[in-house]
Amino acid sequence: MSSQNDDISSSVLRQMKAGGFDFTRIHPIEFYAVFPDEAGARHAAREFRGESTNAQVRERDDGAWHLELSKVMYASYGGIGAFEEDFERVVSPHGGEVEGWGVRQERTVA
Repeated sequence: MSSQNDDISSSVLRQMKAGGFDFTRIHPIEFYAVFPDEAGARHAAREFRGESTNAQVRERDDGAWHLELSKVMYASYGGIGAFEEDFERVVSPHGGEVEGWGVRQERTVA
């Protein structure tokens, strides 16, 4: 991960911790990338068969193509960083740019 991505990931993980996120469980973590064409997005998605729980490719309003790849894993700084580096190595040769990652957090009712 680049140093800017390191800072962003650290900040997001701290916010998740402050919000009561359960780091002891595995979660589907979504990784996002944008491509200039559908072919590049679909080629990148195919390279993650078996590693992801879900890969979705769709066209955006601006004509670019969006890849959302979900991987079930622990939400840890090291794990997310390592996968994000692998994701970038696959996405870049197909003309894509990594846009980051996210995870849905369940709200607890007090």
